[in-house]
Amino acid sequence: MANRHLQLIPTKDIYAVRDLLIQARSLLAAYVTPLTPAERRAMIKMGAKTLSFVEKAHEFAHANPILCPPYLDMAGFDIDFADASGLWDVIVSSQQLHELLDDTGMLAGSEAYQAALVFYNSVKVAARQNVPGAKAVYEELKKRFPTGKRKTDETESETVV
Repeated sequence: MANRHLQLIPTKDIYAVRDLLIQARSLLAAYVTPLTPAERRAMIKMGAKTLSFVEKAHEFAHANPILCPPYLDMAGFDIDFADASGLWDVIVSSQQLHELLDDTGMLAGSEAYQAALVFYNSVKVAARQNVPGAKAVYEELKKRFPTGKRKTDETESETVV
């Protein structure tokens, strides 16, 4: 079992990052708009490819106001474009950070779980061989061992997830 996650992240650094993320959320709280899942599904979305289209349309709309229909809210277009393009780098950076954190958390969790399974299996063998103290440790770990099905007191066949 090769362990790839070998550098402990200091707790003070974890707290510092968490505090910076809280600070970032607080800084933007007055400007951000949460969406429901239905709202997210229903709207058209701007991605990397459409960003250049929107940028050029915004530029042409300002250069050619005669072509803008009277119902086009240019002040709103200006705000939306400025925030959409301004947040783009922040979004990409936060996605990169999320991916790194998720990968590292997944790796560390997987390796910790593997180590726990090695220990659990060792304790199980020790309990079967009546090694002093092993049975109590095994029984405690057995209660916490993740399984798909668990038996309840009410019925032997009921599945609890």
